[in-house]
Amino acid sequence: MPPSPFKAYDLRGRVGEGIDAALMRRVGHAFAREVAEGAPVVIGRDMRESSPMLLDALAEGLADGGSDALDIGLCGTEEVYFATDHLGAGGGLMVTASHNPKGDNGLKLVRRGARPVSREDGLARVQALAEGGDLRPRSARGRRRQVAPRDAYVARILSFVDPARLAPLHILVNAGNGAAGPTFDAIAEAIAAAGAPLRFTRMHHEPDADFPHGVPNPLLPENQPPTGDAVRAAGADFGVAWDGDFDRCFFFDQAGAFVDGVYLVGLLARAVLRREPGARIVYDPRAVLNTRAVLAEAGGQGVMARTGHSYMKAVMRARNAAYGGEMSAHHYFRDFMFCDSGMIPWLKLAEEVSATGQGLGALVADRIAAFPVSGERNFRLADPAAAVARVEAAYAAQALHRDDSDGLSLEFADWRFNLRRSNTEALVRLNVESAGDASRVATEVARIGGLLAEG
Repeated sequence: MPPSPFKAYDLRGRVGEGIDAALMRRVGHAFAREVAEGAPVVIGRDMRESSPMLLDALAEGLADGGSDALDIGLCGTEEVYFATDHLGAGGGLMVTASHNPKGDNGLKLVRRGARPVSREDGLARVQALAEGGDLRPRSARGRRRQVAPRDAYVARILSFVDPARLAPLHILVNAGNGAAGPTFDAIAEAIAAAGAPLRFTRMHHEPDADFPHGVPNPLLPENQPPTGDAVRAAGADFGVAWDGDFDRCFFFDQAGAFVDGVYLVGLLARAVLRREPGARIVYDPRAVLNTRAVLAEAGGQGVMARTGHSYMKAVMRARNAAYGGEMSAHHYFRDFMFCDSGMIPWLKLAEEVSATGQGLGALVADRIAAFPVSGERNFRLADPAAAVARVEAAYAAQALHRDDSDGLSLEFADWRFNLRRSNTEALVRLNVESAGDASRVATEVARIGGLLAEG
């Protein structure tokens, strides 16, 4: 029997082996009852072959549950977030498997105001109903309506920069044959009309369910060279690549080198602080030294939150933080419903390059030297708890600071590490960073890796 597609905050699985039209119809019905309470619900989809069929089923289910389905069609997840808030809908549902393999699909869910739906506040009830509850259609059925909020979405995205202050930049964009292409084109057209002297080279731009150039996941090292090569060939100032539903974006400097996400958090924090000095900035605990240093220099207030979009968004709302960043390429903005966006970051980066007169490579070179990082290393282990305990026993007594809010974080005089267990797999994830000592990073990755592998 296939594993349940219901995860902590979304649905994911193989189409025909857990994800199918029958389930989507029941999920739509249950969502209308348990989360939207009969209010209209925004629906959208990515470019996968199964997505139109699953979207149709979702709309039918919402109608069964008494909710109108406000269909925005092919889009990115952030457009569902925006439309849910902009249209005052009772919730939003995005059919997507993002960067997962070709045969997968899934569903991302938000409630009114584009707030996350977790197991504790609705998803468990949706699952219970969808998997066997009494779902008799309401007497007053909802209906499906096509809506087009993209112009309003584009206007919100452009509000994050001043087009008149952007320098003439050449940017290569790789949509990975995902959903980003049409949305990017709308943004590019609007920013050109506003007078911004930006020029673009497009790559793998058309949505294509066959993924002729591979599944769009720029975080995988093997997927990065084509974008880097294209940046160099085009002579672009920097490159941007998106995953399938473009809620994450990844950057390449003018030499085609991939820029680690931890340095992007610092760059975007600095860009936000130019507009709003003293603002609160939220970051995750995996790698923090560079971000802390940037905030100290730029006058921001740092707040640490657990890794994961629901935790980041909750802390941002509670502290009214202007920006939150995860090294995994999720970037959240207060003035975008505290949600993550893959389009705002490249505009903010263009703004920062314009303001400083420095290329992306120059902006991060000193940061990389000052705060080298290991990148996230994954270890598949038979007994993750015992492995983490061995590392704790070897290091904890010498640590100057310990934090257990998200895995085990231990800090020493000139370096630190974070060790987290996966919630869904027998994996342990390690991040090591130091203040200016790359050899220390390599040494400690090797030592901790050895301790994890023992037994």
